[in-house]
Amino acid sequence: MKITAQEEYGLRCLLQLARTPQGQLVSVKEIAAKEGLSSANVEKLLRLLAKAGLVHSVRGIRGGYVLNRPAASITLGEVVRAMGKMESTNHICTSYTGQRDACVHFSDCGIRSVWSGLTTYIQSFLDQTTLASLLDNEYNVAERLARRMSGTA
Repeated sequence: MKITAQEEYGLRCLLQLARTPQGQLVSVKEIAAKEGLSSANVEKLLRLLAKAGLVHSVRGIRGGYVLNRPAASITLGEVVRAMGKMESTNHICTSYTGQRDACVHFSDCGIRSVWSGLTTYIQSFLDQTTLASLLDNEYNVAERLARRMSGTA
């Protein structure tokens, strides 16, 4: 699975909103300055997030953006789907880079189930990881995610 720049930057914009007290508006300029992005790019990302129902905007001189729900109820899976297209198991083995028109293993493949399982695991992991869980410092986030992956969380 590839994480695109758009998906990462969209997530970073949401984290900026999640760090502010609930209900407090954050302007596009503030987010752009904190993330080192252009205001135009941040506006585009926030429009996609608004279309997905994750944020909403308030117009006016003191306007800005705010999360539609608490950070603890917004998952990374929702963010990835809002920003692009989350890989599905349906797309596994639909393209082939060999010299033939189709993979020679299409009808009996020993590794397709591995790619499918990995894709399903990643989707599940993203759907279970919330914005709130990423608001801590990097070390604590990494430790928490490692515990969850090992089944001890």
